[in-house]
Amino acid sequence: MSLNKNKVALVTGATKGMGRAISFALVKEGYTLLACARRQDTLEQLQNDIKDVYPHADVHIHVSDFSKAAQIEDLFNWVDISSFHVDVLVNNVGLFIPGYLLKESPDMLAKHMQVNLFTPHSLSVHFGRKMRENKSGHIFMITSVASRSAVVTAGSYSVTKYALAGLTAVLRKELKDDHVKVTEIIPGSTLTSSWEGTSIPEEEFVLPEDIAQALISALNMSIGANVDEIIIKPVKGNL
Repeated sequence: MSLNKNKVALVTGATKGMGRAISFALVKEGYTLLACARRQDTLEQLQNDIKDVYPHADVHIHVSDFSKAAQIEDLFNWVDISSFHVDVLVNNVGLFIPGYLLKESPDMLAKHMQVNLFTPHSLSVHFGRKMRENKSGHIFMITSVASRSAVVTAGSYSVTKYALAGLTAVLRKELKDDHVKVTEIIPGSTLTSSWEGTSIPEEEFVLPEDIAQALISALNMSIGANVDEIIIKPVKGNL
């Protein structure tokens, strides 16, 4: 765990599913973890659970409801006041509300845009500028196969994931000469809380730990290598 003991990783949506698995994986690699999520109690539970496995882990938590734009600025202020230097940014937080575009409420796209696009855009620009100044860093976008093949039953969600893939591509090109890496991880059907109550066997899903392992593999590439994107689907195809 000593290799990355002076490095800091910020994870959004850190308390559930992929975010939780990624948080554990980063701590195992020796990173100081800045974990963000909507609820104090689930953040404290994550912190305690990590400490149970890794007693010397350095874990800091911050309540952030990214459906509220002002809380993004609160996060920036917290990081600055705490004097954290973010080496790895994991844009994992996401909103998924199923619905058809022609039947959704008028505000549904705006809700998805705030969490799924505007939040990772703001975080990536803010910390990307600092990474550019330091000539190092890695930004991860956790998107979805819905960014490559539209899901008609998740209209607004699909629109925002396509947009997030575009944001990722632009950032990668803009930051490549500054030694800042940008990687898009594109999960298919992953066994998270979205599938709670399903009768489908666990072995037919991608697991959150698979996503975390992929992220760590990309993070540990040599200094000259950038993994542009990783698509991870169930063996039998999407569910």
